[in-house]
Amino acid sequence: MDFKKEKTFVMIKPDGVKKGLIGEIIGRFEQRDLKVVALEMFQPTTEQIDEHYPKEEAWIRRLGQKTLSTYEKYGLDPMNDLGTADDLAIGQMVRKWVIDYMTSAPLVRLVVEGVHAVDMVRKICGVTLPNLADAGTIRGDYSVDSPAVANMEKRAVMNLVHASETAAEAEHEIGHWFGSREVIFDYKRFTD
Repeated sequence: MDFKKEKTFVMIKPDGVKKGLIGEIIGRFEQRDLKVVALEMFQPTTEQIDEHYPKEEAWIRRLGQKTLSTYEKYGLDPMNDLGTADDLAIGQMVRKWVIDYMTSAPLVRLVVEGVHAVDMVRKICGVTLPNLADAGTIRGDYSVDSPAVANMEKRAVMNLVHASETAAEAEHEIGHWFGSREVIFDYKRFTD
């Protein structure tokens, strides 16, 4: 494996597009000597987003358990807001909110390449929950959303950007979103 040419998948989410942060987000990666090798704006279908997110019961339950943890942390009763305390039912609800959110506006999909691209991109993005993201990261600088607010409003957490967690996930997501089309470019930057 050539760690200098590692590729990762990034998707700018509806709130990133609607806030006019496409250039800023891409610029953050390029400033760290990562290079964009594929890029496209598109309107996703429900089916595409449904296929992007796992459907396994264990993953959905984990989503529900995270939501229940948020309710517990703030001393709230999920029965009052969600009508249930069942982790599977809540996970299915949250998954639907995510699909609704991700299809609410155009997205930007890109492939980013460079030294340890998966880890570098995730570091630049910041932790998934904007209310916990450090200043200096994309989420820490441009989003103030939290799971508590999102749950109360029955919607997904708006966190601007998706970035693959592992090299294997990146490979899968690049295949899912770009398919076999020849859209990944190989070029040298002035710093190469």
